[in-house]
Amino acid sequence: MEPPKAVRRPQRLETHGDVRVDDWYWLRDRDDPAVIAYLEAENAYTDEQLAHLEGLREALFQEFKARIVETDESPPVFWGGHWYSTRTVEGLEYAIHVRRSGTADAPEQVLLDENELAAGKEFFELRAFEVAPDHRLLAYGVNYDGSDACDVLFRDLERKRDLDDVVAGTHGDVAWASDSRTVFYTTVDAALRPHQLWRVRLGEPESAELLYEERDERFRVGIDRTKSGRFLMMTIRSSTTTEVHILEADDPTGTFRVMEPREDGVRYSAAHHEDRFLITTNADGAVNHKLCEAPVDDPRRARWTELVPHREDVRLLGVGVSKNWIALAERGNAALRLRAMRAADGEIHDVDVPEEVSTASIGDNPEYDSDVLRFEYSSLITPDSVFDIDLETGDRTLVKQEPIRGYDRSRYRTERGWATADDGTRVPISIAYRAGIERDGSNPCLLYGYGSYEISIDPSFSPYAVSLLDRGVVFAIAHPRGGGEMGRRWYEDGKFLNKRNTFTDFVACGDHMVKEGWTSPERMVAMGGSAGGLLMGGVVNMRPDLFTAVVAQVPFVDVVTTMLDETIPLTVPEFEEWGNPKDPEYYAYMKSYSPYDNVEAKDYPALLVTTGINDTRVAYWEPAKWVAKLRVTKTDDNPLLLKTELGAGHGGPSGRYGDWKERALYYAWVLDRLGLTA
Repeated sequence: MEPPKAVRRPQRLETHGDVRVDDWYWLRDRDDPAVIAYLEAENAYTDEQLAHLEGLREALFQEFKARIVETDESPPVFWGGHWYSTRTVEGLEYAIHVRRSGTADAPEQVLLDENELAAGKEFFELRAFEVAPDHRLLAYGVNYDGSDACDVLFRDLERKRDLDDVVAGTHGDVAWASDSRTVFYTTVDAALRPHQLWRVRLGEPESAELLYEERDERFRVGIDRTKSGRFLMMTIRSSTTTEVHILEADDPTGTFRVMEPREDGVRYSAAHHEDRFLITTNADGAVNHKLCEAPVDDPRRARWTELVPHREDVRLLGVGVSKNWIALAERGNAALRLRAMRAADGEIHDVDVPEEVSTASIGDNPEYDSDVLRFEYSSLITPDSVFDIDLETGDRTLVKQEPIRGYDRSRYRTERGWATADDGTRVPISIAYRAGIERDGSNPCLLYGYGSYEISIDPSFSPYAVSLLDRGVVFAIAHPRGGGEMGRRWYEDGKFLNKRNTFTDFVACGDHMVKEGWTSPERMVAMGGSAGGLLMGGVVNMRPDLFTAVVAQVPFVDVVTTMLDETIPLTVPEFEEWGNPKDPEYYAYMKSYSPYDNVEAKDYPALLVTTGINDTRVAYWEPAKWVAKLRVTKTDDNPLLLKTELGAGHGGPSGRYGDWKERALYYAWVLDRLGLTA
C-alpha cells in the first residue's frame, strides 16, 4: 500500500505582515468527510505497516499481563471510621471502589464498580470520586468521549442507588459542605475552561445558584474541601497568578471571602491547620516558594508570617497537614523528597530514602488527627511502595509494594547522568539498565522527555519498561529546562522566549548518552507526548541525525496557528506558558521552533505519530497536518506513520487492557526500529 497523501488546499494566513500558506489547514474541519477519510486512510496504512509486529505486540501484552498482578487491591486508607480501597479483578478493564467499616478485615461494601458504568461504552473515564462527610453519599464524575468535560452523579451508598440529581458540563471538581447535602461544583465554558462555581442542595434542583464566574480567560476555577473539613476553598488560578476564596464548610449558604486579592505574578496555595492557614507562596521574590502562616480570621497577605524560608536550590511544592505535623513536599536536584515539621515547635527532619535516583511523595492521608504519614516511594528499578511512618517515633512500616511477578530487582541498575547544554548548563538524566551491560556504544536506548509547564517526569517504576530492560534496552529520562526537576527557575528558563532551551537540552542529553558510551544514534529512539510531542517535533527538525526513530504521542506541533486561535480550548490560558503570538516578538520566536512551520526537505528519522479525534488539549489536526506536510517534504524513505484513535481523546484508549495494548504497540515498534524483534 502506498502511503496516503492529503490533498493540498492552500490557505493564506497573515500575521504581522508575515504570510504563511498552510496547505493542510482544511484538516481542522472534522465535519468534512474528506477529513475522516484521510484519517481512516492513514490508520489503514499504519495497520498494514505494523502488521508484521502483531506477534511481538501480543508477546509484550502477555508479558505485561504475566508481570502485573491483575487481581489486586490498593492499601486501605482509614477515614472517618471506614477503610477505603480500590481493587482490580483479572479480566475486568476498570477498578472497583470498596470500603470496610470499623476494621480493615470487615465485610466489603462495593461503592462504585467502574466496569458497570463502562458497559457498552467505547470510552470511559472516572473523573471525580468524593465521599460526603457523613460517608453516606458519593459524588462521582463520568466521561464517555475523552474530552475535558464530565457529568457528576450522586450515589446513596446505603441504598446502593443513584439519586435523580445530575450535574452536567462540569470539569470534575466537586466539594461537599458539612451538611453532606449541599454540593459545590465547577462548570466549563465553550472552550472547556472551568469558569463558574455553583452551589446546589441535592433533591432541590431549583436551589442551584451561580456563585462566581471568572471572565478572564487566562484563569480557571477550582473547588476543594480542606483536610480538616472546616473550610471550602475556591481557587482561581492561571499559570502565574492565584486567588483563593474561603467559606466555612458548616455555613453552606454563606458567602466566600477572599484570602488575598490576585496580584499579577503572585502564586499561593493554602491549607487549614487549627487556628491558622499554611500558605505556600512565591511572594516577595521567593521564586522557589516559601511557607507562611496567617490567622484564620484575617488571612490577608499583610498577616503572613514566614515559617520555612525560600531556598535557591529547593522548590517547595506544597504541604500535607495533620493536627500535630506538617509534611513538606519539595523538589531539588531532579528528585522529589519529603520533610516533616512538628507543628508545636517547627522542628524539621528529613524523610530518608535509600536511592538517589528515586521519588518520594505524600500519599493518601485523609485522617486529620493522626501522627502517621503515609508516603509513596519508587525508583526506575524499585516497584511502587507505600510506607506509613510514625512521625513521633520514626517507626516506618512498608504497607505494600506493588507485586511484580518474576521481577528480581538485583538484575537492574539505576544512576544519574549529567549532560552539558550549549550554554554550559548541566542537565540531569535518569538512567536504568540491565546489570552487566557494557558502555561500548552498542546498546539500544530509549530516551524519554517532556519539559513544559513545570511538570517533572520523576524517575518512578514502570512494570512495562521491564520488557525493554530485559531486552538490553537502556531506558533514560531527560529532564530538560521547562520542566520542574531543578526548581522554578529551571521551568522559567524553558518557557516563553527561552523555549528553545528545552529542545537543545534534550539534544544535549542524547549527545551525552552517545558520548558516554551508553548507545549510538543508530541505536537510540526518542519518545514524548503532548508538550513532550512538541519536544520531539522540535528535536527532529534540529537534529534528525541523533535518533534512528521517534515516537510522538498526541504532539503539540502546530504552535503558531493554534496559539493564534483563541476559540481553541487552552489557547488563552496558555499565553502564560508560550507567550501571545499577537506580540511580534513572540510570533517570530514561536515560528522559529514550531515543528510544523519548520519541516524541511531533508532526511528525518522513522516516526510514529498518534492522536485522538476527541482530544480537546491537542487537537487531532495538529499531528495530522504535521504528518501530511512531512510526507511531501522529507527526502528519506524512513517509515512515517499516523495512528488516530477515532473514539478517544488526549489520554488514548480507556481501560487498563486498552492501555496495555497501546503501550505494547509503541514498544513493539521501538524494538523493531532497534532490531530487537526476536
